[in-house]
Amino acid sequence: MNKLLLGAVASLFAANLALAQSTAPAPAAPAAKKARTAQQQKMSDCNAKAKEKALKGDERKAFMKTCLSVKKAAQ
Repeated sequence: MNKLLLGAVASLFAANLALAQSTAPAPAAPAAKKARTAQQQKMSDCNAKAKEKALKGDERKAFMKTCLSVKKAAQ
């Protein structure tokens, strides 16, 4: 009796699982990449310059601080 009951519960569970998977919504398409903001672009440019100069540690921090604080018109 217990085996019959266990089998019935297992088959109901499997049927329910199959039904849930077949009606699940399709995954959303990945969103297109957003355009970078001016600040993000500036950060990227400053990082590239710091990498070219092989700056590390406090030198890099100081360079990034001055690079990011420079106004766009002055560049």
